[in-house]
Amino acid sequence: MRKNFYFILILCTLTSCYTYQVKKPAVPAADNNQAPKKNTAAANNTSAEMTGSNPAPQSLIAQPAPVNIQEKLAAGKNVKIEVDNKSYKVIVDRWEGDSLVVHPVRNAKKSLKFHKNQINSERIAEKRFSQPIADILTVTAYAAIGVGIYLLVK
Repeated sequence: MRKNFYFILILCTLTSCYTYQVKKPAVPAADNNQAPKKNTAAANNTSAEMTGSNPAPQSLIAQPAPVNIQEKLAAGKNVKIEVDNKSYKVIVDRWEGDSLVVHPVRNAKKSLKFHKNQINSERIAEKRFSQPIADILTVTAYAAIGVGIYLLVK
């Protein structure tokens, strides 16, 4: 029992409430209002195809806006980037023309330089606070304290 308690305690102390999350692109409200119309248009197209008439094809999928990597990777941000199929957890220092100058999270003395074409813009993840993980850790800590008090009183 004591070994399990120590194991759980060590796991809780080593767990971080911060995670790297890919920021989802903001969808304008106008697109949300048009989505039901597009679904009905798609339903009309399928019913027209069944009857044999084929109207002109419509573009039902909205193209995402181009992502500016330099805006996503501003100076001082703690991010996880993918360069040439390899992940790096880095802190952004500055942009030098088209090159990004960064240093690894745990090694401020080492400097890395990447061209913006090498960086996978879809896999840029920012370090953010995760409320669900924090809640789980809090409940676990309270339960461990409760068990500890129970065992001391018993």
